Amino acid sequence: SDLFIKHLGAPREKHGEITKRDEDVSFGLQRVFEKYYMHMLDALHKLVPTTRVSMAGGCALNSVANGKLLVETPFRETCIQPAAGDDGLAVGAALYVSNSVLKEGKRWVMKNAYLGNEFADSIVKSELDRYKVAYRELSRGQILDATSDEIKNGNVVGWFQGRMEWGPRALGNRSILAHPGFPNMKDILNARIKHRESFRPFAPSVLQERQSELFEQDHPSPFMLHVYKIRPEWRERLSAVNHVDDTGRLQTVARDENPLYYDLIKAFETKTSIPVILNTSFNENEPIVCEPFEAIECFLRTKMDVLVIGSFFCKKPAA
Repeated sequence: SDLFIKHLGAPREKHGEITKRDEDVSFGLQRVFEKYYMHMLDALHKLVPTTRVSMAGGCALNSVANGKLLVETPFRETCIQPAAGDDGLAVGAALYVSNSVLKEGKRWVMKNAYLGNEFADSIVKSELDRYKVAYRELSRGQILDATSDEIKNGNVVGWFQGRMEWGPRALGNRSILAHPGFPNMKDILNARIKHRESFRPFAPSVLQERQSELFEQDHPSPFMLHVYKIRPEWRERLSAVNHVDDTGRLQTVARDENPLYYDLIKAFETKTSIPVILNTSFNENEPIVCEPFEAIECFLRTKMDVLVIGSFFCKKPAA
């Protein structure tokens, strides 16, 4: 807005140099946001003295503040659904109609974010054939073994499985996966696929039961909505998901919520002793892929090494 520009100056041009001023403005805005975020939560706690808080709205997607509120306010548990912004209105509208209009009286617990489209292997195979992509059809165990090998060896994997995630975060069903400690992996991903600012971190997906060994807080973060400090002994081993302030915007993965993705991380841990996989959204400067043809097109036009889509394993020939 004109008022924003008047007080803070013109915005940085896309792909323009990041200056000290840009950094200071970003830091200042986040710091002021956190100050009032905590103030409002403290005031809320005085009205309702409980250890649990439920939040919605775009501000509730501020994962840095969400990690800090568990330390800086009296609240010790958060409930934030994964599409806490405007997109979440669709769920609210459906629940309102169910309970207030249709009087169904049903209670619904959101156990995971996998509410989107799912595609049968027959559809996936048809699309792979249409794009003339070579593939191997593998069993579940073979998929886990082959994919964990590729990640261990430093290759970049497009992972398209099951129902799409609801909300802005890729949570292991429409994801690009990589080794969290491979040298220069952040630069590799940005150069080959993501083409985004170097300061933007990639996320660690961690086995939920191992979280407290690697991070300084143990509150689960299944929807990638909290940022926690990485413990000192793990920072070098998780260099590709370790932000400049030694934090990670983690996703905790429980087996009962996403068995296939959990088992993939477990297979990777067996081979590397690291219970974490780097996870970023399956896209290239556009919305996250939803349908098989979108995943295939992204795989073909970028320098992604491998595509694992349903039961099909696709690997580009070595250059």
